[in-house]
Amino acid sequence: MVRLNKIYTRTGDGGETHLSDGSRVAKTDQRVAAFGAVDELNSALGLAILAVEDKELSGALSRIQNELFDLGADLSHPGSDEKAKVPPLRVVPEQTARLEQEIDQMNEDLQPLRSFVLPGGSEAGARLHLARAICRRAEREAYLLAQNQSVNSEALIYLNRLSDHLFVAARWVNIGDKQEVLWVPGASREVSDKTAG
Repeated sequence: MVRLNKIYTRTGDGGETHLSDGSRVAKTDQRVAAFGAVDELNSALGLAILAVEDKELSGALSRIQNELFDLGADLSHPGSDEKAKVPPLRVVPEQTARLEQEIDQMNEDLQPLRSFVLPGGSEAGARLHLARAICRRAEREAYLLAQNQSVNSEALIYLNRLSDHLFVAARWVNIGDKQEVLWVPGASREVSDKTAG
């Protein structure tokens, strides 16, 4: 059980922070960058939920917020599980499988894409697209970490699938609002005679 009695501790004033195993690293460490990006994603998702009117999707996104805390805890624990004093919290395949089920369910209502989607449309769609872009960055940060340090492979898979989930969710709410905006390649390249001269 987490218990926070005091918010400021002054222990990070020197540019270091604790990982979940008790070790200290620089706040610029790649592991901190990875779970920090997940925290930013979680905040963006909280903002998106405020604009989502569908109760089922809102509930799924709220569950995902909780799972992102699981993911942050996972990424913040270096080293092997066997050497840990307390078993670390890890993302499990069942969490990814649930994302896939929800993607498939939302996709049933969508037409195949004819072009790339611009990140906008309705307010809920735009916020979900922003969360999706942050999720992609969190995934890149986690893969960068995995190049040199131990990372739960399921955490990486979860992030990849979550970005897909958020993309489909953004499309789904925009289709419901009839506000999906597609990219028109080169649409602004034609210059009219009036502005050409």
